[in-house]
Amino acid sequence: MSTESNTRNKLLTESPKKLMLSLSIPGILGMVVVGLYNMMDSIFIGQMVGAVQMGAVSVSYPFTLINAGSAAMLGVGSASVLSRAIGKKDEATVKKIMGNLIAAILLISVVYTVVGMVFTRQLLTLAGASGDILNYAENYLRIIFAGSLFVNFFQSANMVIRGEGQLKKAMLIIASGAILNIILDPIFIMLLKPYGLGIEAAAYATILSQFIQAVITLWYFKSKSNYVKIGRIRIDGTILPSVLSVGVSALLMQVLTLVQQMVIYRVASEYGGETSQILLGAALRVWNFAFVPLWGMSQGFQPAAGTNFGAKQYDRVKKLTYMFVSGATILSLIFYIPVELFPEQILSLFITTPGVASMGATNFRIMFSTYILQGSFIIAVTLFQSLGKANKATWLVLFRQIILFIPLAVVLPMIAGLGITGVWLAIALTDAILVIITLSMMFKEFRKMPTTASGQ
Repeated sequence: MSTESNTRNKLLTESPKKLMLSLSIPGILGMVVVGLYNMMDSIFIGQMVGAVQMGAVSVSYPFTLINAGSAAMLGVGSASVLSRAIGKKDEATVKKIMGNLIAAILLISVVYTVVGMVFTRQLLTLAGASGDILNYAENYLRIIFAGSLFVNFFQSANMVIRGEGQLKKAMLIIASGAILNIILDPIFIMLLKPYGLGIEAAAYATILSQFIQAVITLWYFKSKSNYVKIGRIRIDGTILPSVLSVGVSALLMQVLTLVQQMVIYRVASEYGGETSQILLGAALRVWNFAFVPLWGMSQGFQPAAGTNFGAKQYDRVKKLTYMFVSGATILSLIFYIPVELFPEQILSLFITTPGVASMGATNFRIMFSTYILQGSFIIAVTLFQSLGKANKATWLVLFRQIILFIPLAVVLPMIAGLGITGVWLAIALTDAILVIITLSMMFKEFRKMPTTASGQ
């Protein structure tokens, strides 16, 4: 039996619990390593360069989501189309995936590189960056934008590997560059800091690691992939609409995080100045990293849900969803418990200035109080993406990032003298409301599915 048939049969027949573990563990490990290298820039810069420079990296981070969002849009959309095609045994569609993906990545990467490098300072000003934070952030972010092609290709193509059901291979490829970045960060900083290039050194380490990941990913599709090969590189009008319709929710998740964090930094600047920006910058790095293993689990869920839906095993889709939601909720305890018990110590990983971390400890607890509910949200968004239900995934993202959060972030600081605490509370309250909306939408979708005798 071929590797392709083995993988398809595993997705369609293995017990939900066993399948969750076999698919999730590689996804979680891979994403945790990636999340670590995103966070290590802040830790290394905070410890080896300075708190202001760490704040500059934190202010820059939301703008890196422009690339990440586009890569996610094309990668998630392509992976969803691929896994459903595998379920239906649609070989013609499978053959078109990578050529379409590469053509689209080349196009958007050129645009982002040029616009990002030319208008770096103006973009950062929109986020409320000023003074030394603005100057350092401009130097850092301009270098990051120069590597747009590398990061867009390896991130989106890695999602296609996951869509094949090859979670272990995807993890190994993406982890190689992430580990390299963690190694290179302190080396580059030590070498270049004497020349006044401490923050720039971290950016150079990042884009070098991204380049190497892109090369490894290209080699995989040219030589190793059992499912997907790189054929004719062109935009394919027959599959691009499906890719974009599904992937737009993934794009919005990233890009609206940019909008959300711009609002956070602006309001923080108004109510607490530079110190509040530094505290929220450190807290958001932890917050973003805490979502990484949940996204890793969701990447294991995506090929399972998509392939079973394509094969019309609707009862099995429901059982897999319940299993993955339970697993994601348990997984969230790994971050929830330490943050609630030791908020000051965790903030101190990023902030070495005496007394500053203790100022944000209580608010950090408030912000993280509803994190434990996020497993259901992430699995639900992935479910709708996997089933090709683009509108529902998009609405969930809009509720979380814009419709609920922004009004709360603006209004709560003005109520009862909450001030800067209102910003932290807005994050927690948004997620508490969202979980109710998420579960109601998910159960409504399940009621629409036919009952199948073949559900496992």
